[in-house]
Amino acid sequence: MSIKAEEISALIKQQLADYKDELEVAEVGTVTYVGDGVARANGLDNALSGELLEFENGTYGMAQNLEANDVGIVILGAYKGIREGDTVKRTGRIMEVPVGKEMIGRVVNPLGQPIDGLGDIKTTKTRPIEKKAPGVMERQSVEEPLQTGLKAIDALVPIGRGQRELVIGDRKTGKTSVAIDTILNQKSQDMICIYVAIGQKESTVRTQVETLRKYGAMDYTIVVSAGPSSPAPLLWLAPYSGAAMGEEFMYNGKHVLIVYDDLSKQADAYRELSLILRRPPGREAYPGDVFYLHSRLLERAAKLSDELGGGSMTALPFIETKAGDVSAYIPTNVISITDGQIFLNSDSFYAGIRPAIDAGTSVSRVGGAAQVKAMKKVAGTLRLDLASYRELESFAQFGSDLDEATQKKLNRGRRTVEVLKQPLHKPLAVEKQVIILYALTHGFLDGVAVDDILLFQDQLFDFFDANHKDLLDYIKSSGKLPETDKLDGAIKDFAQTFQPSAK
Repeated sequence: MSIKAEEISALIKQQLADYKDELEVAEVGTVTYVGDGVARANGLDNALSGELLEFENGTYGMAQNLEANDVGIVILGAYKGIREGDTVKRTGRIMEVPVGKEMIGRVVNPLGQPIDGLGDIKTTKTRPIEKKAPGVMERQSVEEPLQTGLKAIDALVPIGRGQRELVIGDRKTGKTSVAIDTILNQKSQDMICIYVAIGQKESTVRTQVETLRKYGAMDYTIVVSAGPSSPAPLLWLAPYSGAAMGEEFMYNGKHVLIVYDDLSKQADAYRELSLILRRPPGREAYPGDVFYLHSRLLERAAKLSDELGGGSMTALPFIETKAGDVSAYIPTNVISITDGQIFLNSDSFYAGIRPAIDAGTSVSRVGGAAQVKAMKKVAGTLRLDLASYRELESFAQFGSDLDEATQKKLNRGRRTVEVLKQPLHKPLAVEKQVIILYALTHGFLDGVAVDDILLFQDQLFDFFDANHKDLLDYIKSSGKLPETDKLDGAIKDFAQTFQPSAK
């Protein structure tokens, strides 16, 4: 049998036509254990820590424990479809989430997938969920105010853009309300907000989203939600996903407010993961790197230098305490990482003082640098007034014969507490906060009955809106107090016409 040269030539041409110059080589391992959101696999000798791995059924996982015999993998999503003996392959990529302005107004899970039923998110950009925080030379000092709209915070524990201010307190003391009101107050403030709900009930998150939508705040807000039914890895990843979405805006010169509600649940999810991965437990069964879990997240909040665009990311991490114990493990960790804390007191909350901010325990390490000059001037004595009032209040319970000076301090203290109360979802513009605090500290409220203080305040604002808009505009534009004569005269004019409620 003879083979013709033409046939050989045709065969070689066909082989060359089908040749691919890139061979597809994948490093593949075998699943040896799966359960509780975690898998183990052997055969992935070159896998990197934090690398994305793909299971046979299309589910992704993240390499965590790199051990001599196998790799511990946290599964990102449902793990029911994964079985022992399944293959798992390296992707060569690290965990990343979609980012960009297309995310604004949407509710997503920690993988950046929409869960609001409004269709796909058409974004082309992604960012790794883990990123090294900006160094000292890449930052500038925090001095631009972030107005929360809450008198008790803006006056006593001011927050600046780029700051990390911890909100800490027991369950049901109004921590989430503080965050939602702060987000509502960012309307027309050139701020993008990210609300990360970690372990919050889906019904609660839905209520918060509806509130934000009702007040038009979803126009500049992204909600990242990992519910209590989500696997532990998603609860652990949620804050990092939110930070990556925020950094996209920050590094493009924009201002971002990110709320982590709450990091106690993230620490619990991380403890669960670590114990299943057989990492040695430390204090309260938390792994040894639980401090690093929160520090590398919160250090990413910053006010960038002008060379990097001057953007900022302000973090409001939440921590839940048990019976007001701020000396527990996780609370002390996060207190040491942040630039101050707002402590919410359950006794004050149940006594009707809302927001229930404890002025004695709360502190801002940025302080007056994050206040406009007018606010700094009128709020200067507030903390001392409140502290001396609390002291005298407990003393006054034991005797009725008090001298006139003590009586005056007690009366001013009661009115201060009343002025700092604020209804839910009604944040106040800074110029109006300045007006009422000026009236308080300059004695204009001393003759008003305590029960009428909030009525006086509302009518005073209406009076200024109608007759002295120029004074409000001056405070808003310059950040300074108007001339004392004009301000005193305007408040006196109103005080003369004020009708107290008939009781």
